[in-house]
Amino acid sequence: MDDTQNHHPGGNLGDVTTSVLLIAGLLTLVAGAELLVRGASRIAAAAGVSPLVIGLTVVAFGTSAPEMAASLGASLTGNADLALGNVVGSNVFNVLGILGVSALVAPLGVALRLVRIDVPIMLVVSLVVVGFAVNGSISRWE
Repeated sequence: MDDTQNHHPGGNLGDVTTSVLLIAGLLTLVAGAELLVRGASRIAAAAGVSPLVIGLTVVAFGTSAPEMAASLGASLTGNADLALGNVVGSNVFNVLGILGVSALVAPLGVALRLVRIDVPIMLVVSLVVVGFAVNGSISRWE
């Protein structure tokens, strides 16, 4: 058996390069999102927009911009499954991760309407998506 069959030129250089590029990409992503949110928040505040509206729209857009860019890039390259997975995964993380950590830090006040109407709707919609995906794909009509 020839030892050169499984030998990769450069050894682990490819793994190191990939790791460095991943870390550089994450740092660039965080820095870009931070600049976008800060700049947009300053512009909105200078225009007299209330802090609540800034928090709900400008900051929300800034923190969702990376997901939008990834989904757009995936869609344009014909990877609709990646775009869909990005949207679903982002929503799951936002609901479970962010709310969970927030609840650990401080108790969250919850309106009765949220418990009676919004949460059941969210659960039903989530179960419908799982039902659509159970066969391994989600068709266009789904």
